[in-house]
Amino acid sequence: MYNAATPMRKAFGEALIDLGRKNSNIVVLTADLSDAIKVGGFRDEFPDRFYQMGIKESDMMGTAAGMAMDGKIPFATTFAVFATSLANQPVRVSVAYNQANVKIATSHGGVCVGGDGATHQAFEDIALMRMLPGMTVLVPADANAAYRAVFAAAEHEGPVYLRLGRVPTPVVQDGDFRIGEGRILRKGGDVAIVACGMMVPMALEAADELSRQDIDARVIDMYSIKPMDIELLDSAAKECGAIVTAEEHSILGGLGGAVAEHLTSTFPVPIERVGVTDTFGESGEPAEILEKYGLTRETIVDKAKRCLERKISRR
Repeated sequence: MYNAATPMRKAFGEALIDLGRKNSNIVVLTADLSDAIKVGGFRDEFPDRFYQMGIKESDMMGTAAGMAMDGKIPFATTFAVFATSLANQPVRVSVAYNQANVKIATSHGGVCVGGDGATHQAFEDIALMRMLPGMTVLVPADANAAYRAVFAAAEHEGPVYLRLGRVPTPVVQDGDFRIGEGRILRKGGDVAIVACGMMVPMALEAADELSRQDIDARVIDMYSIKPMDIELLDSAAKECGAIVTAEEHSILGGLGGAVAEHLTSTFPVPIERVGVTDTFGESGEPAEILEKYGLTRETIVDKAKRCLERKISRR
């Protein structure tokens, strides 16, 4: 459907329009970011179902919760850092506590936000949303998955956090998007690389490099962070005996944290995490920032080899 030049947020905007044509209960709210989140098309086609809230993210979340209570399916859109840090209290109390049927859809998750820098880089958003009871957390890998994730979120009853990146990513998904599931994109038995978001294409590149070094790596796109596909994860741990996680997020509390938390009680195996360490970010071009924080295929390769060494040493 989409190619590698398509940003996830563009697919998101187009999905909203298609969804709005099918369901008159779909409403969209934004906090002065129509162009950045690509919801202008929905505004133009459904002006009576579009709400420009201004730079008032907390008010937007409370309003969305109220609309949900009235039977609407609101998509509250802004940057990831604003939805999860600036508006955390109304997301927690008005949305999550009430299990309001609100879809919190964000872009600019992670490090690649260009010149906006540390204040706009959300390294902790997955962790903050994953901790909220009843909150579903989805992190698609490409534009195709982002498009389908919109429909999956709308069909799900309850609050959803949908995290989209800013920059285009290679297309790796062409199948269905189901909440609570992950997908094996490459088979392998030596080590499993479990990734989400823009790190999924990098995980596939890393698996190619590992193959050249006679290491057979399985690659899993774990786009549903919560609920997580624990059967798929348990199988990877049991069959491969070593896990590497990769995310454009802090290694604390996100995908890596969720994987480690689960496997400690089922199949404890060596785990290495690729992500941002305990730090804030800085401004820079995407390639520079990814290199700065070790979000590269080379880092995934190194972590996979270290994980294999740990696996062998345990025998």
